[in-house]
Amino acid sequence: MNRPIPYQPSLLRLLHGCTALLVPLAWLSGLVVFSNHDGRWLRLPTLPGDWIDIHGTVGVLLWPVALVFALYALNAGRSRLRQPANAAALIGLMLAIGSGKLMQEDWLRTGQLDAFPYHLHLLAWLLISGAVIWHGGAVLRRGGWRFARSMAQLQVRENDGPRSWPRQLLRRR
Repeated sequence: MNRPIPYQPSLLRLLHGCTALLVPLAWLSGLVVFSNHDGRWLRLPTLPGDWIDIHGTVGVLLWPVALVFALYALNAGRSRLRQPANAAALIGLMLAIGSGKLMQEDWLRTGQLDAFPYHLHLLAWLLISGAVIWHGGAVLRRGGWRFARSMAQLQVRENDGPRSWPRQLLRRR
């Protein structure tokens, strides 16, 4: 039976898509930063460039997206947070951004590897890694590839355009 792809709200798809692009960039640039400046558990070949600044720039881009995404999730998407994988991914994202904002970029450059926010950031890095894998598996388990593809749809319903986004952000389900 060929059922239609379920419809996801356009704001959710936009925020989810931006997050899905920026989180892997933050994760990978963080891996390079860790390897170049810490390397206690993993040492990759040193890559040239100021990866701390690159990682920080990705974090600065991710911060407002994550903030609006959290607002959406806590209001219109509250029912989706009952899925533990969704909640874990959002908690990991918030912990990563919050701990990143608490860090001083010179700590790693000067070898100060014992600051609590840095350890919290490493924990968030691991949490978000596991949570994203868990989230992807849960999506496939709940609805298969049809459900996963629903986040990539470009179709927008008449009452679901940018004018409706403020209402979506403030709506409680």
